[in-house]
Amino acid sequence: MTEQRQRQRRKRLQILGAAAAVLTILAVLAHMDFRGGPAQTGRTGQAVLPDFAAIRAEATEIRVTLADESYRLQNTADGWTLEGSHGYPVRADRLAELATGLGELTWGEARTRDPDKLNRVGLGDPRKGGTGALIELANSDGEVTASIITGRKGEHLYARRPDEMQAYRVTGDLPPLYNGDAWLDLNILDISPDAVSAVRLFDKYGESLYLQRAVGTSERSFRPGPPYQDFRLISRLAASTPALALTRFQPTGVKPATELTTRPVGRHITETHDGLEVEVEAYREPDGFFVTLRAIEAGEGAHRGSTINDKATGWAFELSEYDWNDFTPAVSSIVRPPEIAVPEAPETP
Repeated sequence: MTEQRQRQRRKRLQILGAAAAVLTILAVLAHMDFRGGPAQTGRTGQAVLPDFAAIRAEATEIRVTLADESYRLQNTADGWTLEGSHGYPVRADRLAELATGLGELTWGEARTRDPDKLNRVGLGDPRKGGTGALIELANSDGEVTASIITGRKGEHLYARRPDEMQAYRVTGDLPPLYNGDAWLDLNILDISPDAVSAVRLFDKYGESLYLQRAVGTSERSFRPGPPYQDFRLISRLAASTPALALTRFQPTGVKPATELTTRPVGRHITETHDGLEVEVEAYREPDGFFVTLRAIEAGEGAHRGSTINDKATGWAFELSEYDWNDFTPAVSSIVRPPEIAVPEAPETP
């Protein structure tokens, strides 16, 4: 009797063990995504864009398509420019970063194949409102010679071919692709606040003012200089803000100076301790707030002056209204004129 019970007990344990194994397999199968799960392929470690050196050499256009914006970088006789910018040059460093990045991208681990999950890794088709960025290279005939959809999730970069649903994590890096204007080379000048010695202002009311400071003094040491030495500052901040405006020069856009339709409403001339002078003319245009730049070459600042003029001549740079206002203050907002003593009338005998 005891032996029979042991056989029954062993049989029950075998049945339970088999059932547990079946349940485990079923649980694993239930969590596997046969439609969108990782697919093992032979691409791992291979170049995302094979023969990219030859493709790059023949490329005359780089097209970037996003869900809410599309732009094109074009290789012209004057170098690479952004379409619609009237031939204004793009940033050489960012262009090189893109070209190098595309050439060095390699396929990594295969990820989802589920079209509904592509947006989660930034690979949704932007032509259909997805989260990805479609990059296309075209030759002089307009033929697309290479294309890829890329996206980011956290610290990882992902990519897929536009005609495939299979997503991959890729090895490599690419520059930011969002915002076409970010490609414009708007780094026109770099002047340290310590370098500024004086500024001359001409406001829209026809008033002028000269502010100066000595070498080595603080940013709030600007004082009215001759012939305004007797004028009284409203505050130190009121003087230092326009005096150092050029050191904060950050354009947000650009257009040809020939397209300016208004007259300048102010002039702002910055002087540095080493002899560089930069004249800014401000324009309140119907389409924004613009300035033009002209550097006056003098002394040790001559080389920097020619570099600034090479980049700025012929162009009007758009600023935010906040920054533009720093170049166009009313003189009356900075100083008060000296009080003029009125002589008393002589008493009548």
